[in-house]
Amino acid sequence: MVEMYSSATAPRLLSLAGPFAAWLRHRSLTIELTRRDILGRYRGANFGLLWSLISPFLMLAIYTMAFGYVMKARWPGTTGNTADFAMLLFLGLLIHGFFAECLTRSPSLISGNSNLVKKIVFPLDVLPWTVVLSALFHTFTNAAVYVLLNLLLRGEFHATVLLLPLVLAPLALAALGMVWLVSSLSVFLRDIAQVTGVLATAMLFLSSAIVPVQTLPVHYQRIFELNPLTFIIDQAREVAYWGRLPDWQGLLLYAVGALLFAYAGFAVFQKTRRGFADVL
Repeated sequence: MVEMYSSATAPRLLSLAGPFAAWLRHRSLTIELTRRDILGRYRGANFGLLWSLISPFLMLAIYTMAFGYVMKARWPGTTGNTADFAMLLFLGLLIHGFFAECLTRSPSLISGNSNLVKKIVFPLDVLPWTVVLSALFHTFTNAAVYVLLNLLLRGEFHATVLLLPLVLAPLALAALGMVWLVSSLSVFLRDIAQVTGVLATAMLFLSSAIVPVQTLPVHYQRIFELNPLTFIIDQAREVAYWGRLPDWQGLLLYAVGALLFAYAGFAVFQKTRRGFADVL
């Protein structure tokens, strides 16, 4: 009796899991695809996985040179030296880099795996998980570099940096929903691929990644605050740079909204996936 009840309720529970069902059903497959994705990106490169550390470091150097040295940008509440600005900038670029990777890879996720789309038995809903998990891998490796640089340049280490995964979790949920939504719509609207790069750049310059929002005129601050990256960037700085606890209530509200968006993106993906093979 218990076995019959369990076998009957298991599929129902998985259907309620929605965007998490793919992870629950195919965890091993998802992990293996993520591993291949990470290693495959640097296949043939002399430095291999080291590029996951070198690339953001070069980007940090460029932005620090442009904004820290040339434009003499400084952050309110800091000592005003370039090291402070660089570390705050690093955290902003770290959060934006995660979002940008998920966004820019989404349009080609389905069309670039047409061989898998035509296999009826392959669970396509694991593909967005591989994109987000791969982006998280790079984000956390860069976070480790941030901790090391912050210790070397500023002589500071805050235990609250260990809360960074909790700060990133709501954004990861939102990114999952975005990848499901964008990847499915891009199969039918190929022009989306031309917009995502521009959108990723706009999300950088209209967030608090580079510009201290509190220094802007009030009527511009609202635009920056509406950017979903601004809140997460600010909270990442709270725990990693300032050594303070995050805004738990704000993170909870963000997580609820991100969860609803993830379910909505997954629903669109499931609704449109029947036409993928016909279009491709």
